[in-house]
Amino acid sequence: MGKIVAKSVVTRKPGYLYYVDAKGNVCEAKMARGGKKKKSSKKKAAKKTTKKKAAKKKKKR
Repeated sequence: MGKIVAKSVVTRKPGYLYYVDAKGNVCEAKMARGGKKKKSSKKKAAKKTTKKKAAKKKKKR
């Protein structure tokens, strides 16, 4: 685990990951997840219910 050397050096943006590369530079990468939450614009459609047919019993031989 590393130490925090300096705080408030980089202004952070939501949805980005910050790391120090091999040369010692602070890099910024877009995260695959995270950031702002998505707003749901449409409601899910209600599923239609269907009646299941009764399974036929097999005859014994």
